[in-house]
Amino acid sequence: MRRIGLIGGMSFESTAVYYRLINEAVRARLGGLASADLVLHSVNFTEIVDMQKAGRWDLAAEHLSKSAADLQAAGATCVLICTNTMHLIAPQIQNACGIPVIHIIDETAQALKTRGLRRPLLLATRYTMEHGFYSERMKAQGIEVMVPDADDRTDIHDIIFTELCAGRVEDASRLRTTAMIDKAKAAGADSIILGCTEICLLLDPSDLPLPGVDSTAIHAQAAVDFALGKMEAERSAA
Repeated sequence: MRRIGLIGGMSFESTAVYYRLINEAVRARLGGLASADLVLHSVNFTEIVDMQKAGRWDLAAEHLSKSAADLQAAGATCVLICTNTMHLIAPQIQNACGIPVIHIIDETAQALKTRGLRRPLLLATRYTMEHGFYSERMKAQGIEVMVPDADDRTDIHDIIFTELCAGRVEDASRLRTTAMIDKAKAAGADSIILGCTEICLLLDPSDLPLPGVDSTAIHAQAAVDFALGKMEAERSAA
């Protein structure tokens, strides 16, 4: 089994979901008491949020690149940035380490294409919805991403940071977010991307007005596929 490296803590609420999903998937694949070989660097999210608010993505890149290098030194054979937003600086992090950074946007795009979905609504932080890195990378893979209107973008951003990242899951916010999905459906969306790793705490992708894909679950599964690929290939050869 290859060792997985996680850059977490952004927020720790979703990092805990990553840890559970990865270990559940390894146990399901290998059976018995199997669990994942992984190392985690959990950062102080307050420091990262301050960099985001100040637009200091350069400082954030330095900070998380150091995390990736430390994970590599600890024996990780791949890195996951356990947040969608910080994939804005994924190229810098990849350049700072000699192991693959498993990219959440690429994995989510592949999941959409596998299901024949091409025009998803992206629910995410304001940074992910507005900075262009997400939609541009999706467009290069044949996916035309829709985003909510300005007021809805503000609402979903606030729900993420003031509620979900703080461990609060509110029914009123679930209804508010579902109303955003209804509007997007009427405007031609064919699916929903849970494009913040905390949104799975609020919404069940199987219980939405449109087909949903959960980027957290997709990303975690990609890590397990990477970690077990060599082991399963050797078993098949035997």
